[in-house]
Amino acid sequence: MPVFKSGLHPAPKWCEMKFVEIIELPAGTKHIFDRRHPKEKLIVGKGQCRIAFDGKTLIADEGADLDLREANSHFEVLETLSPATLVRMGGQWGDDVGGSGLFTVQESDHPVDKGDPVAYLKQTNFDNHYHDCDEYWIILEGRGVVVSEGKMYEVGPGDCLATGMGHHHDFPRVDAPVHGVYFETTLEGLKRQGHLWNHTHGPAQPKWDRV
Repeated sequence: MPVFKSGLHPAPKWCEMKFVEIIELPAGTKHIFDRRHPKEKLIVGKGQCRIAFDGKTLIADEGADLDLREANSHFEVLETLSPATLVRMGGQWGDDVGGSGLFTVQESDHPVDKGDPVAYLKQTNFDNHYHDCDEYWIILEGRGVVVSEGKMYEVGPGDCLATGMGHHHDFPRVDAPVHGVYFETTLEGLKRQGHLWNHTHGPAQPKWDRV
């Protein structure tokens, strides 16, 4: 099953991303993240913080995307300037990765899908696609239905969808507008960036051991 919960719940064994946690910080608070994995990433889902990492300090606004590059480094929130939601991911991905950041999904009165054709009902403009890498969606707000490997899953806050390389995935329905984080890990095969479609980029070649 490719959906797991943030926090202490383990990711599927094949995943390069071994854990994800969502941290809610009230204004004025501090927080230190103990280093747990060789690679770690921190994305600000909402709010503003002053963060120290890798020997530098910066003001991190919503959408800030930070990576630890020093082996002995860790993330430290020196001050939460406005109530913040932080997403920390850890694992063993390579240096050549796809994209990462924030995404939103909402219902559309006139859905348009430039992705590969589907047989199910679409209520959003999200495109059915695949990647030359694994991808993870972490839901921060909202609820809806995702599709991965041809199966539908209901998701809500705290859920993470893990989709292996070459498997089509989609977000065809939302019951409440979705705000989340995405992370595409190590690029493989042709190492193409971004959303890929059979009708444009050629047939997907899914990794069947990543389900």
